[in-house]
Amino acid sequence: MMKTVTNHALKEWNITIQALEQGETIMLLRKGGIREHNGKFKVDQNKILLYPTFEHQKPTLLKPEYAHLVKSVSSGWHPETVKISSFAEITHILSWNNSQDESLIHSLIKFHIWNETFVRDRIQFKPQQPLYILLLRTYKLSQVHEIPYHPSYGGCRSWIDLQQPISLDNKVPVLTQKDYDQKVSMIAQILQAS
Repeated sequence: MMKTVTNHALKEWNITIQALEQGETIMLLRKGGIREHNGKFKVDQNKILLYPTFEHQKPTLLKPEYAHLVKSVSSGWHPETVKISSFAEITHILSWNNSQDESLIHSLIKFHIWNETFVRDRIQFKPQQPLYILLLRTYKLSQVHEIPYHPSYGGCRSWIDLQQPISLDNKVPVLTQKDYDQKVSMIAQILQAS
Protein backbone atom coordinates (compact mmCIF):
# COMPACT_ATOMS: atom_id res chain seq x y z
CA MET A 1 0.00 0.00 0.00
CA MET A 2 1.30 3.43 -0.95
CA LYS A 3 1.77 5.93 1.86
CA THR A 4 0.30 9.41 1.70
CA VAL A 5 2.94 11.99 2.59
CA THR A 6 3.54 15.73 2.30
CA ASN A 7 6.22 18.21 3.19
CA HIS A 8 4.13 21.37 2.57
CA ALA A 9 3.49 23.32 5.77
CA LEU A 10 1.77 26.47 6.95
CA LYS A 11 3.51 28.38 9.74
CA GLU A 12 1.22 29.53 12.53
CA TRP A 13 1.54 30.44 16.20
CA ASN A 14 1.96 27.39 18.41
CA ILE A 15 -0.99 28.48 20.58
CA THR A 16 -3.21 28.74 17.50
CA ILE A 17 -2.26 25.26 16.33
CA GLN A 18 -3.12 23.95 19.80
CA ALA A 19 -6.58 25.56 19.52
CA LEU A 20 -7.06 24.06 16.03
CA GLU A 21 -6.02 20.63 17.32
CA GLN A 22 -8.50 20.87 20.20
CA GLY A 23 -11.37 21.96 17.95
CA GLU A 24 -11.62 25.34 19.70
CA THR A 25 -11.30 27.18 16.39
CA ILE A 26 -11.37 26.44 12.67
CA MET A 27 -10.32 29.96 11.65
CA LEU A 28 -7.11 31.77 10.80
CA LEU A 29 -6.83 35.47 9.94
CA ARG A 30 -3.94 36.17 7.57
CA LYS A 31 -2.39 38.96 5.56
CA GLY A 32 0.96 37.30 5.05
CA GLY A 33 4.50 37.78 6.21
CA ILE A 34 7.19 40.16 5.09
CA ARG A 35 8.79 37.49 2.90
CA GLU A 36 5.63 36.45 1.03
CA HIS A 37 5.85 36.20 -2.76
CA ASN A 38 5.37 39.75 -4.12
CA GLY A 39 4.58 40.84 -0.55
CA LYS A 40 1.07 39.37 -0.71
CA PHE A 41 -0.56 36.41 0.99
CA LYS A 42 -1.64 33.62 -1.35
CA VAL A 43 -2.82 30.04 -0.78
CA ASP A 44 -0.92 27.71 -3.12
CA GLN A 45 -1.62 24.51 -1.22
CA ASN A 46 -4.86 23.69 0.56
CA LYS A 47 -3.64 20.47 2.21
CA ILE A 48 -0.86 21.28 4.62
CA LEU A 49 0.96 20.30 7.76
CA LEU A 50 0.72 22.80 10.61
CA TYR A 51 4.14 24.13 11.63
CA PRO A 52 4.18 25.76 15.10
CA THR A 53 6.01 29.06 15.50
CA PHE A 54 6.95 30.93 18.65
CA GLU A 55 8.47 34.15 17.27
CA HIS A 56 5.54 36.54 17.36
CA GLN A 57 3.21 34.99 19.92
CA LYS A 58 2.10 37.69 22.32
CA PRO A 59 -0.25 37.06 25.23
CA THR A 60 -1.51 40.65 24.84
CA LEU A 61 -3.01 39.73 21.43
CA LEU A 62 -4.99 36.75 22.70
CA LYS A 63 -8.25 36.36 24.58
CA PRO A 64 -7.56 35.95 28.34
CA GLU A 65 -8.33 32.23 28.31
CA TYR A 66 -5.46 31.67 25.83
CA ALA A 67 -2.96 34.35 26.89
CA HIS A 68 -1.60 32.39 29.85
CA LEU A 69 -0.92 29.35 27.64
CA VAL A 70 1.80 31.06 25.60
CA LYS A 71 5.18 29.49 26.31
CA SER A 72 8.52 30.86 25.20
CA VAL A 73 11.35 28.70 23.91
CA SER A 74 14.87 28.69 25.35
CA SER A 75 16.39 30.36 22.29
CA GLY A 76 13.72 33.06 22.46
CA TRP A 77 13.07 32.61 18.76
CA HIS A 78 12.58 28.98 17.72
CA PRO A 79 13.17 25.57 19.29
CA GLU A 80 15.99 23.30 18.13
CA THR A 81 13.39 20.67 17.28
CA VAL A 82 9.86 21.30 16.07
CA LYS A 83 6.89 19.06 16.83
CA ILE A 84 4.57 18.47 13.88
CA SER A 85 1.38 16.88 15.17
CA SER A 86 -1.36 17.95 12.78
CA PHE A 87 -2.47 18.35 9.21
CA ALA A 88 -5.23 20.58 7.83
CA GLU A 89 -7.34 21.06 4.75
CA ILE A 90 -8.10 24.70 3.98
CA THR A 91 -11.73 24.29 2.94
CA HIS A 92 -12.69 27.96 2.53
CA ILE A 93 -10.72 31.10 1.67
CA LEU A 94 -12.79 34.18 2.40
CA SER A 95 -11.63 37.77 2.35
CA TRP A 96 -12.51 41.09 3.91
CA ASN A 97 -11.25 44.50 2.78
CA ASN A 98 -11.28 47.92 4.36
CA SER A 99 -14.24 49.08 2.27
CA GLN A 100 -16.46 46.63 4.16
CA ASP A 101 -18.04 47.21 7.55
CA GLU A 102 -15.44 46.61 10.27
CA SER A 103 -18.11 45.27 12.61
CA LEU A 104 -18.26 42.20 10.35
CA ILE A 105 -14.76 41.14 11.35
CA HIS A 106 -15.45 41.85 15.02
CA SER A 107 -18.61 39.71 14.87
CA LEU A 108 -16.37 36.72 14.08
CA ILE A 109 -14.42 37.07 17.34
CA LYS A 110 -16.23 34.18 19.03
CA PHE A 111 -14.86 31.86 16.34
CA HIS A 112 -11.14 32.44 16.96
CA ILE A 113 -8.65 32.91 19.82
CA TRP A 114 -7.45 36.49 19.25
CA ASN A 115 -8.64 39.66 20.93
CA GLU A 116 -9.83 42.98 19.48
CA THR A 117 -6.29 44.40 19.47
CA PHE A 118 -5.03 41.58 17.24
CA VAL A 119 -7.97 42.02 14.85
CA ARG A 120 -7.39 45.79 14.67
CA ASP A 121 -3.67 45.23 14.04
CA ARG A 122 -4.45 42.76 11.24
CA ILE A 123 -6.85 45.23 9.63
CA GLN A 124 -4.34 48.09 9.82
CA PHE A 125 -1.36 46.04 8.54
CA LYS A 126 -1.06 46.61 4.78
CA PRO A 127 -4.53 48.26 4.71
CA GLN A 128 -4.71 48.15 0.91
CA GLN A 129 -4.61 44.32 1.02
CA PRO A 130 -7.54 42.12 2.03
CA LEU A 131 -7.63 40.21 5.30
CA TYR A 132 -7.99 36.52 4.50
CA ILE A 133 -10.23 34.35 6.62
CA LEU A 134 -9.11 30.73 6.26
CA LEU A 135 -11.32 27.91 7.50
CA LEU A 136 -9.42 24.73 8.27
CA ARG A 137 -10.52 21.19 8.93
CA THR A 138 -7.77 19.92 11.21
CA TYR A 139 -6.58 16.33 11.67
CA LYS A 140 -4.29 14.90 14.33
CA LEU A 141 -1.47 12.84 12.87
CA SER A 142 -1.12 9.26 14.05
CA GLN A 143 2.12 10.27 15.79
CA VAL A 144 3.97 13.46 16.67
CA HIS A 145 6.94 14.02 14.38
CA GLU A 146 9.84 15.79 16.03
CA ILE A 147 11.97 17.32 13.31
CA PRO A 148 15.16 19.37 13.56
CA TYR A 149 14.81 23.10 12.95
CA HIS A 150 16.29 24.12 9.58
CA PRO A 151 17.27 27.69 8.58
CA SER A 152 14.96 27.45 5.55
CA TYR A 153 12.00 27.36 7.98
CA GLY A 154 12.81 30.80 9.39
CA GLY A 155 11.65 34.25 8.40
CA CYS A 156 8.32 36.01 8.18
CA ARG A 157 6.55 33.88 5.62
CA SER A 158 3.51 31.65 5.75
CA TRP A 159 4.52 28.67 3.62
CA ILE A 160 7.50 26.35 3.90
CA ASP A 161 8.55 22.97 2.59
CA LEU A 162 9.95 20.67 5.25
CA GLN A 163 13.25 18.93 4.56
CA GLN A 164 11.53 15.56 4.67
CA PRO A 165 7.94 14.46 4.04
CA ILE A 166 5.65 13.38 6.87
CA SER A 167 3.11 10.58 6.64
CA LEU A 168 -0.57 11.48 6.67
CA ASP A 169 -1.73 7.89 7.03
CA ASN A 170 -4.18 7.19 9.85
CA LYS A 171 -4.82 10.87 10.57
CA VAL A 172 -7.92 11.53 12.66
CA PRO A 173 -10.24 14.54 12.20
CA VAL A 174 -10.48 16.80 15.24
CA LEU A 175 -14.16 17.53 14.51
CA THR A 176 -16.75 15.32 12.89
CA GLN A 177 -17.82 16.41 9.42
CA LYS A 178 -21.20 17.45 10.87
CA ASP A 179 -19.63 19.62 13.60
CA TYR A 180 -17.19 21.18 11.15
CA ASP A 181 -19.94 21.94 8.62
CA GLN A 182 -22.05 23.52 11.37
CA LYS A 183 -19.22 25.91 12.32
CA VAL A 184 -18.59 26.78 8.66
CA SER A 185 -22.30 27.48 8.22
CA MET A 186 -22.42 29.84 11.21
CA ILE A 187 -19.39 31.78 9.94
CA ALA A 188 -20.83 31.94 6.41
CA GLN A 189 -24.12 33.31 7.75
CA ILE A 190 -22.29 36.15 9.52
CA LEU A 191 -20.28 37.00 6.42
CA GLN A 192 -23.35 36.90 4.17
CA ALA A 193 -25.26 39.21 6.51
CA SER A 194 -22.96 42.09 5.62
